[in-house]
Amino acid sequence: MKLVILDRDGTINSDSDDFVKTPDEWLPLPGALEAIARLNHAGWHVVIASNQSGLGRGLFDVVSLNAMHAKMYKLLALQGGRIDAVFFCPHTAEEHCHCRKPQPGLFEQIGMRFGVPLKGVPTVGDSLRDVLAGAAAGCEPHLVLTGKSQKYRGMAPPEGLPAGTLVHHDLSAFADFILARSAQPEAGS
Repeated sequence: MKLVILDRDGTINSDSDDFVKTPDEWLPLPGALEAIARLNHAGWHVVIASNQSGLGRGLFDVVSLNAMHAKMYKLLALQGGRIDAVFFCPHTAEEHCHCRKPQPGLFEQIGMRFGVPLKGVPTVGDSLRDVLAGAAAGCEPHLVLTGKSQKYRGMAPPEGLPAGTLVHHDLSAFADFILARSAQPEAGS
């Protein structure tokens, strides 16, 4: 199974320091939905792993979160794409749970649900904690310079990235990389 794990806020849609709380506030980043559709068309299953501490803070409820995801699914379907599943952590940092990134719990849940080892599964996010969580689960870490990491465009990436982290301008550039790499013949074939 060709699987890729994406962060949501700041990677697929605009992020906000005040949290994305409603479907009206959920706005896709330019080219992000098209990038997911291109991955789907090439046989990739796309799953989201997202911290949603706004739930634990009482800023929005699960009904609102589901409405945001319904909007995402609808807009993505218009591009010919889909998300296979959304895994989210509702906890605040103060709860010290195992599912809140940078902990690998969400990734481990994804591996168990889909019955796949996570070693080498590409994962992409816009923050250090996204790539740390993926790397801790054995995934191949990718950072996009959107959302929280937009400030690093034209600069050195943030310190503390796991070894081997690949950096891309945005989700579209990440998809370009993955699709080009998967189109290359394997060594020895």
